[in-house]
Amino acid sequence: MNLLSLLKQRFSTALTGFVDSPADYLALIRPAGDPKFGDYQANCAMPLAKVLGKPAKDIASDIVSRLDVSDICHTPEIAGPGFINLKFKDEFLLQQFVAATVDERLGVEKSADPQTVIIDYSSPNVAKPMHVGHLRSSVIGASIDKLFRFLGHHVTSDNHIGDWGTQFGMIIYGYKNFLDEAAYNANPVGELSRLYRLVNQLSDYHELKTGLPKLEATVAELTDNLATAEATPLDKKDKAAAQKLKDLRNALTAAKEEVVSAKAKIASVESNADLSAKAQAHPEIARLARVETAKLHLNDAENLALWHKFLPECLKAMDQVYDRLNIKFDMTLGESYYQPMLADVVSDLEKRGLAKESQGAMCVFIEDNPAPFIVRKADGAYTYATTDLATIQDRVERLHANTILYVVDARQSEHFQLLFKTAALWKYPNVTLKHISFGTVMGEDRKPIKTRSGDNIGLESLLDEGLSRATAIVEENESLKREEDAKLSAKDIQLISERIGIGGIKYADLKHYRESDYIFNWDKMLAKKGDTATYMQYAYARISGIFRKSGIDREQLRKSSIELKLDEPLERALVMKLVRFQEILEDAAADYRPNVLCQYLFETADLFSTFYDQHQVLGADDEAVKKSRLLLCDLTARVMNQGLALLGIETIEQM
Repeated sequence: MNLLSLLKQRFSTALTGFVDSPADYLALIRPAGDPKFGDYQANCAMPLAKVLGKPAKDIASDIVSRLDVSDICHTPEIAGPGFINLKFKDEFLLQQFVAATVDERLGVEKSADPQTVIIDYSSPNVAKPMHVGHLRSSVIGASIDKLFRFLGHHVTSDNHIGDWGTQFGMIIYGYKNFLDEAAYNANPVGELSRLYRLVNQLSDYHELKTGLPKLEATVAELTDNLATAEATPLDKKDKAAAQKLKDLRNALTAAKEEVVSAKAKIASVESNADLSAKAQAHPEIARLARVETAKLHLNDAENLALWHKFLPECLKAMDQVYDRLNIKFDMTLGESYYQPMLADVVSDLEKRGLAKESQGAMCVFIEDNPAPFIVRKADGAYTYATTDLATIQDRVERLHANTILYVVDARQSEHFQLLFKTAALWKYPNVTLKHISFGTVMGEDRKPIKTRSGDNIGLESLLDEGLSRATAIVEENESLKREEDAKLSAKDIQLISERIGIGGIKYADLKHYRESDYIFNWDKMLAKKGDTATYMQYAYARISGIFRKSGIDREQLRKSSIELKLDEPLERALVMKLVRFQEILEDAAADYRPNVLCQYLFETADLFSTFYDQHQVLGADDEAVKKSRLLLCDLTARVMNQGLALLGIETIEQM
């Protein structure tokens, strides 16, 4: 049961006829920040004071007089300027606790209005090794996927991989001109990735070499403009002039950085004899790579054969990473799957008057957006926009989706805004399309995390490092055990290390609000204390240890008639936390925020640890108290286990 929803229903009834729009005030009912104010607090009287022209305390009294919660709560109390404090009756909490104890779903009811949801996440380009940039989409998407399924929605997960398009044109050009056959035979994906980077680097070189004079001219112009502006006396009250001066300085700094970056990239080619020779031998490499792309799109036999040769190896390498992350998809449909549909998409857009020719390209123009949504380039090539529209069409018409979620980083926001508006104008105004954006993984220098050479950190390397560090922690703990203590086997050490290492990486990502950047720190990530997966895994293992030591069968314990006792404040607080599980899951799902669940699990583990440190369980003097506390431990472990599972994190029976 969702306790907050229950209270909102009661308040909605009380406010109906009292205010014009009760729903506007229900969001002001929240869990109390301090137990001394009860379990929940309604703060709707204060804003209503302005609407109704009465003191907030009087309005709070009027609301309470209309509010019927006597079956679940003690008499509501009015505090301060008009807060309404609510405290659930212990007998009601015990009913919810017992219901959760005997329920496989821990008292979490499935949605009464299940949606058919497609969740599009991870989506790497297959011809390049996955890197740390794919971590967030993969773990956030997988968590939302699990959460929506558990709440009863009909979910299909789709890994919309990049297996077509420009990157393959570059790889094919590289394969035909720069292949190291021995390297390809030893590591196909590694060699294809090298070829992609090489073609990209040489293409950038020629573009930067041509564009550098223009960049330098921009710096010179901005320098002159800034000198003129700084020579003009500034009126401190003239905010517009001050802002213009600031903008000029920022623009000059950015332009100088662009020149420095361009020169460094040019020098990295020209200072390397091999790269320089290749650059001189392939002056039109960017155009010729696009030609290879176009040939692939036109089903050229040679290029298509190469594509079929590359793809299985790429998918195999990709799946190895997903296996380690324990992430699985219902579908893995790449851009190539939608290629046969693209011409019809553009044709239909044109027939409906949405797509129009502009400078040889077919574009959809969205009101109030200066840039067009290009669905076919002047050279006839289709774009990501075309593929994404075809994907929406397929998901709605074949899979009957009414909600499509895209877990993609925030830099793609403009693309999705245009995509969703175009789809609505085209033929899908009633389909819910959401961009679940997220921030960047940062290094200690507060810049996007990279290797020392400036490359993106490989995701597999990151997982290897996590496993290595976790293994060192587990082995150190083993070395500190007394001789009479049971030692872990090598197999157990491996299993525990994997769950700690992978769980730590996932949780460190998920615990932050998804749209925030976060700093990657190994020591904090794997700490046994604080807001980490390890801390929660330890709390779960601690409870497992209690039952191992007691020899009590947990299933039999749940079936027995035990009177749960709430004599201690910490016992009641833990029960209150546990019976809020459904509320937390629905809150996390409402705005696609796994961090809400992370915070709840941390608070639950922390509350349990405090309870366990202060109160005896197996050593309780009274047998009834002992069994009551064992039941409380059992439900805590089950909620922790289920909650962590929804984050894609596995628990550990013994640490």
